[in-house]
Amino acid sequence: MKLYNIKDHSEVVSFAQAVRQGLGRNQGLFFPEEIVPFDDVDALLDLPFVERSGKILRHLIGDEIPNLEELVANAFAFGAPLAKVDDRTYALELFHGPTLAFKDFGARFMAQCLSALASRGDGGKITILTATSGDTGAAVAHAFYNLPNVDVVILYPEGKISNLQEKLFCTLGGNIRTVAVKAAFDDCQALVKAAFDDPEVRDGIGLNSANSINISRLLAQVCYYFEAVAQLPAEKRNSVVFSVPSGNFGDLTAGLIAMALGLKVRKFITATNVNDTVPRFLATGEWDPHPTQATLSNAMDVSRPNNWPRVTELFSVKGWDLGNLGYGRLTDAETEEAMRELQAKGYTSEPHGTIAWKVLDSSLQDGDTGVFLCTASPAKFKENVDRILGIDLPLPEALSSRADMKVLSVPMAADFAELKKFLLNRK
Repeated sequence: MKLYNIKDHSEVVSFAQAVRQGLGRNQGLFFPEEIVPFDDVDALLDLPFVERSGKILRHLIGDEIPNLEELVANAFAFGAPLAKVDDRTYALELFHGPTLAFKDFGARFMAQCLSALASRGDGGKITILTATSGDTGAAVAHAFYNLPNVDVVILYPEGKISNLQEKLFCTLGGNIRTVAVKAAFDDCQALVKAAFDDPEVRDGIGLNSANSINISRLLAQVCYYFEAVAQLPAEKRNSVVFSVPSGNFGDLTAGLIAMALGLKVRKFITATNVNDTVPRFLATGEWDPHPTQATLSNAMDVSRPNNWPRVTELFSVKGWDLGNLGYGRLTDAETEEAMRELQAKGYTSEPHGTIAWKVLDSSLQDGDTGVFLCTASPAKFKENVDRILGIDLPLPEALSSRADMKVLSVPMAADFAELKKFLLNRK
């Protein structure tokens, strides 16, 4: 597989190089040189999830990793069930992995890839540096925990993720270090980018990133879009509308790649909270990020989404009309009301999935089949879900076992000099 740097097309790398580097020159994102559609998607949909996912990733990546199918089986050790909400709407539940969030798919596949590359001599010690607005941190931490020759540093906005989200990844210790940054998520992302631009840091500690900017994470997420359609009745597969709760826009990018591979999708909808840079851009044509606001759907509290350049690149390469991309946004008050509406239909969801459902519900046309992505377990947001819905959600063991553990995070200002010192002084 060959990929080019969106900001500098002269930089072309292999899949292995892209996984190792994370970012290209000038903080450019890597993008596949070609995405060849499958000849027979229907036959692909007849396969079991893990076998199908191995074929999808082999088709995309090629022969660089001989035991790729084994890595996929190790990474995707859990399912992505489709739950029927009503006659035309389904919830794709992506929270059945070890950290109860969709990012388990991408993080675990990336960890498997890096481990495989290291075992064949494709690089020594590495440091994963990533920023999280909630779920990435836990998925990355658990995927890389105790992995040989890998240190992990995770930045997150102090006080702006749920208590249970924090406990899930800030209590591990070992090769996992967590930093509570006294700023917003966008500031955390800026610190990560600054580290990649500093040769002393980048080269000195073998810097890599596990955000959705890393191509291995992104490609892994392509697979569950096929799984969603495969679980639909055959007669409902020809007019599918996906609604994707969007923060950094990696999940939407993965869905669009699935469509480029030949998956039949009538429309994609991006659903955001009040951090609505992309919906406003789609409505007005003006890119005008506002200061990030804290919301109930904290994983979507992103005003400068990293993956948006990949979305526009794909639309350009494929000759698609960006005007066909649906969009919508909800305030916190609207999100709470939508959670109650969805609960009345018999389905309990947390804020992120709820926003995707509500925007989808107001967009479906006659004959459409709607699928909204549920990116996290409601239990990860138990305090708000209980308050809004008047219920008492039980905690899964993955959360209850860590609820009373001590948070090991280091507090830090949004200051790169301070972060650089912290990274280089690893004992």
